[in-house]
This record gives sequence, C-alpha cells and structure tokens, in this order.
Amino acid sequence: MKTNGCLSTARGQRSCSAGVLWRGMAAAAAFLLLFSHARCARAQDAPPAPITLDQAIAIARAHNPALLSAEQNLLATRAQEVQAGVRENPYFTLYGSNLSNPATSSTPYAYSLQLSRLFERGQKRRWRLDSARATTAETDAGNRDQIRQISLQVEQAFTGMLLAKASLQLAQDNLKDYGRELDISRERYKAGDLGKLDFERLDLQLAQFETDEVTAEQNLVQASDQLQVLLGYPHPKKGFDIVGDITPPAIHATLTDLEQRALRARPDYQEAHDAVRVADADVKLAYANGTADPTLEGEYDHSGNLSSYGFYVTVPIRIFDRNQGNKATAKFQAQAARFSEIASRNQVYADVDQAWVTYLAAKKLADRYQGHYLDEAKDVLSIAQFAYQHGGLALIDYLNAVQDNRSTALNALNAEAQTWLAIHQLSYASAVPLVP
Repeated sequence: MKTNGCLSTARGQRSCSAGVLWRGMAAAAAFLLLFSHARCARAQDAPPAPITLDQAIAIARAHNPALLSAEQNLLATRAQEVQAGVRENPYFTLYGSNLSNPATSSTPYAYSLQLSRLFERGQKRRWRLDSARATTAETDAGNRDQIRQISLQVEQAFTGMLLAKASLQLAQDNLKDYGRELDISRERYKAGDLGKLDFERLDLQLAQFETDEVTAEQNLVQASDQLQVLLGYPHPKKGFDIVGDITPPAIHATLTDLEQRALRARPDYQEAHDAVRVADADVKLAYANGTADPTLEGEYDHSGNLSSYGFYVTVPIRIFDRNQGNKATAKFQAQAARFSEIASRNQVYADVDQAWVTYLAAKKLADRYQGHYLDEAKDVLSIAQFAYQHGGLALIDYLNAVQDNRSTALNALNAEAQTWLAIHQLSYASAVPLVP
C-alpha cells in the first residue's frame, strides 16, 4: 500500500524518511550556495573602504614599484659583502710525461703533483669587507631617503585629494544654495516683482557655480589617479576613496629641536656620512692593493724509480709602483666625500629653516581665514541678500557679495591645504613625523 508516494511498510517508511532527509539536505545546500554567491556578489559590488594617510603610506611602501626596485638594489649591494669576503683558492696541477715508457728506459715515465696558493698581504680582504659594508650602509641610507621622498609625494597627493573632495562638496553646496535663491528669484520674476534683465543676470551667475562643480569633479578624479599611481595600483580604481580632516593640526615643536632631530634622522645626511666611510676604506684598500702578494707552491715529482719533493715561492718585485694613481684618486675622493658631508649638513639646516618659515606663513593665513574672513564673507552675503530682496541694494553689489563669499570659501580651503603641505614638507625636512 502506498500513501503520498511512500510505502506503508516499515522498510518503506525508512526509505521514505531517507528520501525526505536527502531532499531537505539538498535544498539546504542549494540555499547556502545561493546565499554565498549573493554575499560574494555584494562584496564585489561594494566599494573599498576609505583609507587614511597612514594606510596610504603603508600601501605605498609595500607596493610602490620604485621602492620595490630600491629594495632589490639594496639586496644586490648587500650580496657584494659576500663577494668582498671571498678568499683565494689553491691550485692543484697534475703533470705527466712519457707514461708509456718503462722506468728502466732512457726516458722513463714521469709525473708531477703541484699545489699552490696566493696569499694576500696588506689586509686586502679586511678593507674590501669594510668598503663593502660601508657601501651597504650608504645604499641603505639612500633607500630610506627614497622612502622618505615617496612618503612625501603620497602625503602631498593625499592632501590634494582631500582638497579636491572638500572643493567638490563646497561647489555642490554653493550650487544647491544658489539654486534655491534662483528659484525664489524666478517666482518673483513670474509675479512681476523682478525685471527680466535682473533675473537673467542672476541666471547667468548659475553657470559659474555649475562650472565650479564640473571642475571640482575633474580635479577629484585626477587627484585620485595620482595618489593611486603612488600607491602602486596597476590601474586606477573608480571606487577609491580616502578619509581625513582638511583642517590641519597644530604643531608643537621648535625650530632648534627640529634641526637637531633632522641631523640625527635625515637619511640623506647619513648617506653622506657613510660615503666618507666608504672613501676611507677605499683609501686603505688602494694602499693594500699596492703590496706584493706571494704565491707558495709545493711539488712532488716522480721519474722512473726516483721521487723528489720541492717548493717554490713567487714574489712580485715592485720596481715600479703600479698603484700610485689609484692611491691618489682614493685620497682625493675621500676629501671630496668630506666636503659633501659638510654640504649635506648645511643643506639640512637650510631645508628645515625654509620649511619652518613656509609653515608659519601658511598657518598664519589659514588662521586668518578661519578666524575672521570666512565669517565676515558669510555676514556680508547675508546682509547683501536681505538688502537686495528689499530693494536697498543694487543687483551688481549683491552679485559681488556672492562672488566674494564663493572666492573666500575656496581661498580658505586652499589655505588649509597649503598648511597641510607645509606640515608635510617640514616633516620631510626634519625626517620626523609631525602629524599625530
């Protein structure tokens, strides 16, 4: 007997239960698969999370091709330390003659075993290693300086994108506010309360706000692409975004403190210092290369029934000094490296001083806009708008107030961005992170 497609026997009931169970499991698996695909699709469609300045610098250090190339050059330079420490290998020579002749013949067979080795004098290996290690330190300092330069470029591009985002938001807000004002003027024009000439002049002003929005959108895309190139992205991502405050923080540091910290931390100054170490090691190596290296050789000879032993010592006779030009060159290069170190030290002071002056000037201007000019421009626009609507102000004066408010807001944003750039430049000059 069957009921709903299932046998009524005990065995049939078990078969029916198993079939229902398998169908339920299959349905659950299909549901989970669809749910997983849906989640993956949402994850792929979702834009990436905005990144901070610290995250941008970390990404650039890990993926920027120029930094990756510099890292490989550093590894190649470090490998030269191994090469500088190699020792001379001995030479083994086996020589035989008349091997087919018996020992009792007039020309008996003979063979010779020889072992020789060149011994370096003047501590050549030591000075080669010293020069190679100093070169590695110099290259490492140069690599850190390149990281510092790329980090500055990332900071500048990040600030440029922050400014572009803030400018776009300002342009959109200005367009929206002026659009509402224009709607009111349109109703006044329809009601006969506003002349055609005045309304059309007001409407023409809208083109400037629309142009600001389009330009701001273009600038944002370009700033985003520039930053992504520095981060090492192979192709700019459309959903790429950053997060940060366009208002710069206050810097609590003194000029003297930044100068001293720069002398301790600037990798380019450390690179110049390491170049002096390389030059000094090269001078010692040049003099060591002028010393004669003897070759010692031991020999075993067998001819017929006779055997003998011998040794040889070969020493070059230095009748002429064939290394005097290299010695003079190395000494002059060492002196040049010392002058370069002094120049690098002077440049550190100049860079920090100039960056400090630029920061103070930018901060002073930004503080003026934030503490005075922005509020004053808004107040002037509010008064001009009220006066114009009540017939107490000419249209040209009202439009001038609109333009003044627009330009003041843009100038305030640019002043804050310039302060950020000055902070980044000061951080770069002192090789000290100044942003908390």
